[in-house]
Amino acid sequence: MMEAVQGAGAVVTGAGGGIGAALARRFAAEGARVVVNDLDPGKAKSVAEEIGGVALAGDASAIVTEAREALGGTVDVYCANAGLGSSGSEAAGEKVWAQAWDVNVMAHVRAAETLLPAWLERGSGRFVSTVSAAGLLTMIGAAPYSVTKHGAYAFAEWLSLTYRHRGIKVHAICPQGVRTDMLTATGSAGDLVLRPTAIEPEAVADALFEGIAQDRFLILPHPEVAGYYQARATDPDRWLTHMNHIQQKWEETR
Repeated sequence: MMEAVQGAGAVVTGAGGGIGAALARRFAAEGARVVVNDLDPGKAKSVAEEIGGVALAGDASAIVTEAREALGGTVDVYCANAGLGSSGSEAAGEKVWAQAWDVNVMAHVRAAETLLPAWLERGSGRFVSTVSAAGLLTMIGAAPYSVTKHGAYAFAEWLSLTYRHRGIKVHAICPQGVRTDMLTATGSAGDLVLRPTAIEPEAVADALFEGIAQDRFLILPHPEVAGYYQARATDPDRWLTHMNHIQQKWEETR
C-alpha cells in the first residue's frame, strides 16, 4: 500500500463508473477510506459496496461538508473527477455553456474553497483534478468541453503554484481517450481522434498513483501528449494547421 494515501479520507466525485470508479477502487486498494460520489444513487452505492466505502449521491458541488462528516471530520484527498463532455460549437447555447462551466470548473472552485481553510491550517491536503488532454490541447467538435477543460487545468495549476509551499499537493490528470461512456458519447469525432489510442480507466488510476509517488503535478496517462503540448507551444500555427486538417477530415465523415 502507498504510504501517502494509506488511512487517508478520500472523496471521488463522478465515481459511479469510468475513471471515477477506477480511482475509487485504487484508493481503497491502497488503504484509503473512500467516499464514492455520483449523481446516480444506485451507481454510487454499487461501487461503494464493492470497495467498502461510503456512497454519497448528489451534485459534486455540494457534497464536501457531508463527505467530511462521513470520513470522521477530515478529507485528506479530493478527486474532482465529475465532468461533462459537452459537444457543440460557439452556437451550443447558453445553457450548455453554463452547465459545462459549472460542472467542469466551478465545482472544482467550490470544493477548493471549502477544503482549503482546514488544509492550510494543518499544512497538508491533496487535490486531484481530472482534466483531459483537451485542457492542454483542444478537441474537435466540442467547444464547451475544450474551453472549460482549459479552465479546469488553469485552476489546478493556480492552486499548485499558490499553495505548494504550504503543503498542498495538486495533480492534474490529462488523458486522451479512455474507454468510458463519455468516449462513446463523443460519436464520430471521438472515433476519429480518441478511440484509436483509448486506454482503460484503470490505466488512468495507475498513472495517477505513479505521479503521486513521484510528486508530479501533470499526470499524462498517454505520454505522447507531452510531445503534442510541446509542439503546440513551440509552433502554434503549425499545430493549428494540423488540427484543422483533422477537423476537415472529420467534416468529410459527417
